[in-house]
Amino acid sequence: MKNQHSSSHGSREQGFELSYNLAREQLSKISDVEEQCCKSGAMYVGTNKIIIDYLNKPYHITFPDVEISLGDSKVEVPLKDKTLILHYFTMAKGTPPTDILITYKQLPGGMDYFPAFFQRTINPLVKHFGRNPELLISKAVKLGGDKADYGDASVIINAFSHVPITLVLWRGDEEVAPNGNILFDANISDYLSTEDVTVLCEAIIWKLIKDISSA
Repeated sequence: MKNQHSSSHGSREQGFELSYNLAREQLSKISDVEEQCCKSGAMYVGTNKIIIDYLNKPYHITFPDVEISLGDSKVEVPLKDKTLILHYFTMAKGTPPTDILITYKQLPGGMDYFPAFFQRTINPLVKHFGRNPELLISKAVKLGGDKADYGDASVIINAFSHVPITLVLWRGDEEVAPNGNILFDANISDYLSTEDVTVLCEAIIWKLIKDISSA
């Protein structure tokens, strides 16, 4: 089992590395970086740097080498986070929010991929927070989360400037198990692919869970 897990982890890392390198190439083809900053909500510092907020932290992208760092720190940014940041920046269309919430199943291909999405995101969300929904609200603050008015407890986390992610929990009782869902603005496909939405939500959920474990 350990070897299988290591093999699976290695394959995912290789996948992120390939996606990251492709995203770097895509970024290098953007002729007007300043305009793309306007579309994505990133800060244009100059011809050699932009700053983009991701989960309540500033990430610096430097040119022409296309390197990504967390602020001015020396902390290594995980490959999947680098990939998400570049995918968001290069794909952003600048579409205004619709204020219409949709589920994962309403995304392109979402019906087919929902079982995997559920196991990777909603299931751990409910498992770790379902019996104590208020804990979700307190932990989400570190990611810039704001309390919302859905279910028994909910938060809106602005993963990127134009990508609000809404996490919703229902407490359940002796007869009904806790339940949850993750909702998106209807314009999200103008900023991230369906697979990127899965990776992003998984990253958010496990950052929240890790915060419980370290408390």
